[in-house]
Amino acid sequence: MRQLTANKLLILLLAVFVLSSVGFVKHKKYQYDFQNPSLSIDKRVNDLVGRLTLEEKVGQMLNAAPAVDRLGIPAYNWWNECLHGVARTPFKVTVYPQAIGMAATFDKNSLHQMADYTAEEGRAINNESVRKNDRKIYLGLTYWTPNINIFRDPRWGRGQETYGEDPYLTGSLGKAFVTGLQGNDPKYLKAAACAKHYAVHSGPESLRHEFNTDISDYDLWDTYLPAFHNLVVNAKVAGVMCAYNAFKGQPCCGSDLLMNNILRNDWNFKGYVTSDCWAIDDFYMHHKTSPDAETAAADAVLHGTDVECGNVTYLSLVNAVKHGKLTEKQLDISLKRLFTIRMRLGMFDPVDMVKYAQINTDVLESPAHKAHALKMARQSIVLLKNQNNTLPLSKHLKKIAVIGPNADNSLSILGNYNGRPSQLVTALQGIKAKLGPETEVVYDKATDFIGDGTAPNYSGLIDSVKGADAIIYVGGIAPQLEGEEMKVNKAGFSGGDRTSIALPAIQTQLLKVLQSTGKPVVFVMMTGSAIAIPWEAEHIPAILNAWYGGQDAGTAIADVLFGDYNPAGRLPVTFYKNDSDLPSFTDYSMNNRTYRYFTGKPLYGFGYGLSYSNFKYDALVVPQSIQAGKKVMVSVKVTNTGKMDGEEVTELYLSHLGLKVKTPIRALKGFERTFIKAGQSKIIRFELKPEDLSLTDSNGHYKEVRGKVIVSAGGSQPDEQTRKNKKTVSKEVIIS
Repeated sequence: MRQLTANKLLILLLAVFVLSSVGFVKHKKYQYDFQNPSLSIDKRVNDLVGRLTLEEKVGQMLNAAPAVDRLGIPAYNWWNECLHGVARTPFKVTVYPQAIGMAATFDKNSLHQMADYTAEEGRAINNESVRKNDRKIYLGLTYWTPNINIFRDPRWGRGQETYGEDPYLTGSLGKAFVTGLQGNDPKYLKAAACAKHYAVHSGPESLRHEFNTDISDYDLWDTYLPAFHNLVVNAKVAGVMCAYNAFKGQPCCGSDLLMNNILRNDWNFKGYVTSDCWAIDDFYMHHKTSPDAETAAADAVLHGTDVECGNVTYLSLVNAVKHGKLTEKQLDISLKRLFTIRMRLGMFDPVDMVKYAQINTDVLESPAHKAHALKMARQSIVLLKNQNNTLPLSKHLKKIAVIGPNADNSLSILGNYNGRPSQLVTALQGIKAKLGPETEVVYDKATDFIGDGTAPNYSGLIDSVKGADAIIYVGGIAPQLEGEEMKVNKAGFSGGDRTSIALPAIQTQLLKVLQSTGKPVVFVMMTGSAIAIPWEAEHIPAILNAWYGGQDAGTAIADVLFGDYNPAGRLPVTFYKNDSDLPSFTDYSMNNRTYRYFTGKPLYGFGYGLSYSNFKYDALVVPQSIQAGKKVMVSVKVTNTGKMDGEEVTELYLSHLGLKVKTPIRALKGFERTFIKAGQSKIIRFELKPEDLSLTDSNGHYKEVRGKVIVSAGGSQPDEQTRKNKKTVSKEVIIS
């Protein structure tokens, strides 16, 4: 036998060692099958659940699930948030624009990337917390986001958490968020998203624990459920949160129709459901559908609510089983859903098997994440008015006055359900950083948001703005006035909601004073919802809507004001002229609501937004005759006829004509945000699926319709003015 060289012998020994190691791992003995990562998740979950006592099972159905030390199961808190970046964590994190601002980007790719970065930061926080055996709230991987309720009424304070008033936009952006957050690994979830609040939920905040909504089947399926369907069926969202309110006389977390028939049976949802926090108590305390906590808990579980948030009403499930109100096997259904999610998150596997479990805290506030927060803040800004090209301003002005309650407000730019970044840039800070030392910047808050009822004296303010080449007023409202179930009772605001959509009168009065100086006035508006500004729209030459723009809002605002970024944001909600345009807040019917059914003339419509460039639309290509049940390709040519490169949001709308059944005036069916250089043209393409050309019937099925339909493409909704200016193009076609 030929003698082995030293190198060959070493290679042989290494091979034997590796093969032995593989065999050792493969045949490693585990105390319990659920610990064995080589088994299927179903087998592991069944083994784990089968080892729990009744009391242990019930404990695992609370959001703060305790450890089961005898089995080596660690404690886990299901409650975490990441609405626009990881929220409420003790770590410093990247904070993106509020959800309504991200919706204004009309950019699915940006939202997907933001969610991916958020999951990365969330993983880093969770990995570090697990390493320290810190299992407290807001450190887990099950995020109760996104909020995909339809922002049907601008008075709702939590509307800022949503993606606006349109089901198609909401579903598209929600899907992008979910797929970004949950990742693309075939075995493990990067993080677990949760679609909330299911369903037909959007204020008033003061009534949310007792309110019963009873709407038509048409409105249910046409408006309130499409986004949930998209996330459950197409995005494969891991979780769903059922809402506080009742629907057709049953609490949403105990609804036969919503929970059993639609979610579990029709949509075949296999993930977990959490109650909204303290919602199970509402069964017997407010809705009065259950006589006591024990009955309420059993009712919720039998309707598929797997985990209770916020209280320990579910502890009464032990007695509910003993009293025959449900069986232990029915509890097991929920337990298996919950542990399946934890298994899919890799919580019971070795760290070296789960790539996401190896992410460390170096990713927190990474340069890429911070750059994306700035990108989305820029993308979110909507230019509402720019008379005589007031904007962009020159960077070489001698003096600029920055005025208003949001000019240097670090709280407003963060919105709600937010994390805390290491650095914040307010509008004032962004403007100062943009300008050189030759420009004097004077600042005066001048007023708070609402005023104290006394007549202010602005003589000093008028003196301070003398000699200014431009006045930038940064006002609007704030997340300290609108939000979730707040203790606020001030003129125009109550309990987190708004009693009027008008800009607070004191701010309009101040803007009149500033306008009377004869200086160019720019109104930068921060808000989480639509504000009625009829006087401002007529008299102020330039208006920007900047939402609550996240950690770098001030930089983005300055970039737009001084022309370093060409705005292209679009309104995800209708800006009405005044309160009289709105139906009753408690009326959930969609009659005369949102751009799809509003018969009046808005101040600024859904999908509206200007640019520093001009974009011309022509060459709309769509078949003259469309066969029902077949997909259709649509294309349109968009040309940047201006002198400045920029992005353009192209929107596709359909309007059915002459139908005897209820149908939207028009409905968004596609959107694309595209960068187009000055003088360049691009062809934008859309695919209309059969369901896009159909209507929804009262059973939630797509119903093919035949007849005339108008297909419109453009930078906003089509109307006489936009067609005249070649901002939109339309064609009437036949569905046969």
